[in-house]
Amino acid sequence: MHGRAYIFLIIATLCWGGNAVVAKLAVGHISPMTFTFFRWTVAALVILAISLPQIRKDWPVARQHLPVLIFLGAIGYAAFNALLYTAVHYTTAINVTIEQAAIPFLIFVANFVLFRIRVSAAQIFGFSLTLVGVALTAAHGDLSSLLALTVNYGDGLMIFAIIAYAAYTIALRWRPPIDWRTLMAIPTIAALFTSVPLMLWEYRAGDLLLPDLQGWGATLYTGIFASLLAQIFYIKGVEALGANRAGLFINLVPVFGTLLSVAILGEQLFLFHILALVLSLSGIAIAERWKPKQPAAI
Repeated sequence: MHGRAYIFLIIATLCWGGNAVVAKLAVGHISPMTFTFFRWTVAALVILAISLPQIRKDWPVARQHLPVLIFLGAIGYAAFNALLYTAVHYTTAINVTIEQAAIPFLIFVANFVLFRIRVSAAQIFGFSLTLVGVALTAAHGDLSSLLALTVNYGDGLMIFAIIAYAAYTIALRWRPPIDWRTLMAIPTIAALFTSVPLMLWEYRAGDLLLPDLQGWGATLYTGIFASLLAQIFYIKGVEALGANRAGLFINLVPVFGTLLSVAILGEQLFLFHILALVLSLSGIAIAERWKPKQPAAI
């Protein structure tokens, strides 16, 4: 039975769905780049505490793949979250979570362009639906605003964020054969060091804001739950179900994020949000249901 794996994956996506909500709660209590730095400081301290012996064991292999591991941390961890935490200063947490549904579409395009991974007509149709859903959210229900280039600044930042995470996911195909603890620890450390110049830039710009009590609460949540706990549960889910089946659960992130935004932040749920969610999730489900028989690389 895979019941435990399903629970693990639901918890993981719930933690990730809460990331944008917590980031919105942190606005005014900690600045974005400082938030990114302290998040990965917390995550690094925890993961190092539980993985140092394993890192030593994996080091001969990990050392040969340091460029890939550093890229994973710098782009997928630090850059993605720095952009997301800045974006929530200008747009809603609902928008931020739904727009992340564009990540699978970008991965699909990159895999086709770079690796000529075979696709079906159903996949093209499904991902097109997903893209329409994301565009509808970014345009706040008025697609004509895209033609007028009036997309919210925060939504624009999220475009770069999802590009960063799609690049991170593509790069996972070159991950070395090391234990999951080492695979988490080294990119986490890379994310920590990458976030240092971002925080220094924020300081020189006069925008640095050290965390207050609420800021520290947000930092602890993202450092422990959104960074480590979610990733551990996701890895366990992948081990039980395989990457393709487990990957479908990521589509729950915008669902949980939207529901949490309404329940916790009191953000208004518009009809276009519901339509965007339906389009995004339906599109991804169609693409996965009628995917080609051959296994697709990440």
